[in-house]
Amino acid sequence: MKEKDNLNEKVNWPVTILLILGLVTVIFPLYMTIVIAFKQPSEMTNSVSGILSLPKQWSLSNFAEAMRVTDFWHSLGNSALITILTVVISIVVHSLIGYAVGRNKGSSKFYNFAYLYIVSGMFVPFAILMMPLVKQTSQMGLDNWVGVIILYVVFYMPMNLMLYSGYLKNIPIALEEAARVDGATTWTTYWKVIFPIMKPMHATVAVLTALGTWNDVMTPLVIMSGSGMTTLPLAQMTFQTQFGTNYNLAFASYLLALLPILIFYLICQKQILNGVVNGAVK
Repeated sequence: MKEKDNLNEKVNWPVTILLILGLVTVIFPLYMTIVIAFKQPSEMTNSVSGILSLPKQWSLSNFAEAMRVTDFWHSLGNSALITILTVVISIVVHSLIGYAVGRNKGSSKFYNFAYLYIVSGMFVPFAILMMPLVKQTSQMGLDNWVGVIILYVVFYMPMNLMLYSGYLKNIPIALEEAARVDGATTWTTYWKVIFPIMKPMHATVAVLTALGTWNDVMTPLVIMSGSGMTTLPLAQMTFQTQFGTNYNLAFASYLLALLPILIFYLICQKQILNGVVNGAVK
């Protein structure tokens, strides 16, 4: 009896129940996606059992057809190009801005205002900016993948600035002072000392930025509509017509698009956890 009481005291049941519910909400849609992706259209019925039941015969035909319809490798290359360039530029630019603002906002009103001004961009909905951006990028000749990358770098600047400036609080200023005593300039100190130390936060920023860029539909849709360049999310819109949605091909295509970003996340998982934990500690 005492052992049961001790077990109940050790287990935080409200948190455990929430975790179980969260796990179910993630696994159930993933299960449906995988099952429907391997099913044939003839196996799809309006009944619940027809949707949730396992395929009678597991086949990769839906994946092959989805790759053909979406011109998968070409669309994948376009998405990868935009995502990789956005991530690289964001890490370089946003870490520099985060370092400059993070180290000076406590002692300078200008940098404090700059920090608040940039971070406030997180509260501006894209819908408000959409039409002006379409007009502006068109007039500047940036209604292509270059303009999309520039917009992504700007869009993710508020979030990444907040992450980098928060992470800098855990890096002692004594390291920079020691580097300056040895004759290093501010630029050298940043690249040789600070930038390598922020590796966990680089991984966090890379994954968060890559996730948003990889899955985004609206920005490429409104900016690159006339450029002839199609990203993977845009290509997947072909499965939705005014007469309905081909769920079998659509879900197969979604699984194919999920794999690259999932692999990238698994590779950076350890660094992401370190970056989030250290960035949250003042």
